[in-house]
Amino acid sequence: MSSFSEDDAFEAASIPLSQRAMGMRPTPYLEGLNPAQRAAVETMDGPVLMLAGAGTGKTRALTTRIVHLLNTRRANPNEILAVTFTNKAAREMKDRVGAMTGQPEGMPWLGTFHAICVKLLRRHAELAGLKSNFTILDTDDQIRLLKQLIVADNLDEKRWPARALASIIDGWKNRALTPDAVPVADSSAFDGRGVPLYAAYQDRLKALNACDFGDLLLHMVTIFQTNADVLAQYQRWFKYILVDEYQDTNVAQYMWLRLLAAGHKNICCVGDDDQSIYGWRGAEVGNILRFEKDFEGAHVVKLEQNYRSTHHILGAASGVIAANTGRLGKTLWTDRNEGEKVRLIGHWDGDEEARWIGEEVEAMQRGTRGNAPMSLDSMAILVRASHQMRGFEDRFLTIGLPYRVIGGPRFYERLEIRDAMAYFRLAVSPADDLAFERIVNTPKRGLGDKAQQKIQVAARTNGVSLLEGARILLAAKGLGGKGAVELAKLVDGLDRWHGWVADGKRSHIEVAELVLEESGYTEMWQNDKTPEAPGRLENLKELVKALEAFENLQGFLEHVSLIMDNDKGGDGEKVSIMTLHAAKGLEFPAVFLPGWEDGLFPSQRSMDESGMKGLEEERRLAYVGITRAEEVCTISFAANRRVYGQWQSSMPSRFIDELPEEHVDVLTPPGLYGGGYGAAAPAGVASTLHEEAAEANVYNSPGWRRLQARSGQRPMGQPAEAKNITIDMNAVSSHTAGDRVFHQKFGYGIVMGIEGDKLDIEFDKAGSKKVVARFVVGADQADDVPF
Repeated sequence: MSSFSEDDAFEAASIPLSQRAMGMRPTPYLEGLNPAQRAAVETMDGPVLMLAGAGTGKTRALTTRIVHLLNTRRANPNEILAVTFTNKAAREMKDRVGAMTGQPEGMPWLGTFHAICVKLLRRHAELAGLKSNFTILDTDDQIRLLKQLIVADNLDEKRWPARALASIIDGWKNRALTPDAVPVADSSAFDGRGVPLYAAYQDRLKALNACDFGDLLLHMVTIFQTNADVLAQYQRWFKYILVDEYQDTNVAQYMWLRLLAAGHKNICCVGDDDQSIYGWRGAEVGNILRFEKDFEGAHVVKLEQNYRSTHHILGAASGVIAANTGRLGKTLWTDRNEGEKVRLIGHWDGDEEARWIGEEVEAMQRGTRGNAPMSLDSMAILVRASHQMRGFEDRFLTIGLPYRVIGGPRFYERLEIRDAMAYFRLAVSPADDLAFERIVNTPKRGLGDKAQQKIQVAARTNGVSLLEGARILLAAKGLGGKGAVELAKLVDGLDRWHGWVADGKRSHIEVAELVLEESGYTEMWQNDKTPEAPGRLENLKELVKALEAFENLQGFLEHVSLIMDNDKGGDGEKVSIMTLHAAKGLEFPAVFLPGWEDGLFPSQRSMDESGMKGLEEERRLAYVGITRAEEVCTISFAANRRVYGQWQSSMPSRFIDELPEEHVDVLTPPGLYGGGYGAAAPAGVASTLHEEAAEANVYNSPGWRRLQARSGQRPMGQPAEAKNITIDMNAVSSHTAGDRVFHQKFGYGIVMGIEGDKLDIEFDKAGSKKVVARFVVGADQADDVPF
């Protein structure tokens, strides 16, 4: 019989009789919870941080906590504020609470941050200078309004696009900054006009009785900060606050929550610092890391029992994330069997990687890999960047393997790819009116609806294509101003590009690059300041890379048309392809993680922009990727990738060497180790690529050394002891300063200096490099270099 202390008696006496009586009611919903989950549910008073690792049942613990608050009469449904990040998560929580309580519509304050703030702002709109029937602008309306303000401010909208300003303002609102609170350090934004335009934008929104999504939180934070009575009202009203995915909160969300919880401090935040991967959109991992400082006396409950993955998968993920310094620390464990080790495999190039994964998917589906047959729905390919999808989409379409792209359009359906394909179609067939309509004013050429109508009238009147109609209109001087000048440039360009395709003197890859460059399409995205622009440029590079497998542009266009037509039907089983960011919250029995190469993953751009903070977020992304797998996890990388028609050697990701060896099984694909370079090695370049890899000391990298040690072999042709190349001062180069030369990796350049067998070359696109002379040929010999 348990003892009952004076402290227990005091605690019982401090709880109202009704609540104590309700506490005696049956609690079947607590059955099946593990000790940590139960502690998180029953620790109801004061601040609680539920540090929930991947797959540890945090949604169950969170919803059960809500039910326990209701069942013990600690709070009524309208006294509980529960916020999530997505409508899907909010619906799931409502459904679970409803199923356990029998009251499906009993939680009026359970929803997303934005949904809750809309309800609050409509009640107090006048305090934000609005009326209660205010409208919420969508992105298109927001951009249109900002364009008007930019034009009125006499700024060049081409150079300073509205989307870039929208992104800057959204960033300020995520940090809860009103125009008068933007720090001096940000005053140079948008050519120094960012802050005044932000203020003008906010004034215009109020005049329109409107707000954007960022305003929903910003206005409520401001109202709470400046109206103590309103804040006190909600502090009394919301007796308990629960927050899902706390690691993803931005500054505005953090401030809103702290203001509401400042009274009773009954706030329970659920999150995982190891899964904070949205820093690029304003999330602050520091919010969860300093929870105990923000809320004195906080209880931290760690959910570490994983119900999703096998022992080896969890061991591999834990080994990688342990290298991060900015984390609270926890160790996932499972009572499931050990399962398969995480599989690690290196490939010659990206195409071989896609082929191998396609074969593995088919083998898993048939059950010929030593496993029971698996459905395609149970398999996923998770990539770091969207441009990686193209290789897998092409491969799967070629072999007839059904797939779906989650979180975005398929590669050939993306806006920038459709635009580029329209240019290519016109270069092959100038009479393609649909393609002409798509690109005639993309990028902007001053050809609005009226100008385009004139082109169509000229074409119909004369019974010719739109391109010919444009030519007739220009000859008749039926169009003036900037539009006429730009249309003439486009017509001349289309004639020139079609001539290149027809005479065949230039490679179709070079033609494609020049079309995108001369049309201004590449420059349009280079000047675009929105977060999506870098990804669109990468996709365009990937599109040009796709041309390598075809003899000409026409063959490529026919291929794309056929595969897209063949993939229209069917709602059956499909392999999922998505980015690692889109995969958060999902799980699959089998997961493939391709492209683990430094620069690609971790992302070089992320590291350049955010330094160590960026690297740690990339590592968290690796952790998220591994923990999506339930039974089979395969990590792969390629030794070489084609970039703009040039082979580039790749270094294995630094994350690979952070994988604990006891949880990893190294696979050796046929042909990579101990047997030549395999079918994927392009004829005529294997030896050159190997020499360049050796020169860059690629084979002496930690990733390669470890993979070779585990496999017990080394790549065919690799010297027994890889060393850095030294300068041979006695060598006599066949080149002289001023020669124009070609390098297979860096392209064309001018020899600036000679030191033994090393040349200092200023490359047209790659900048200044020092290369071994034998890897360079004269520019007039470039066409003889095999690709």
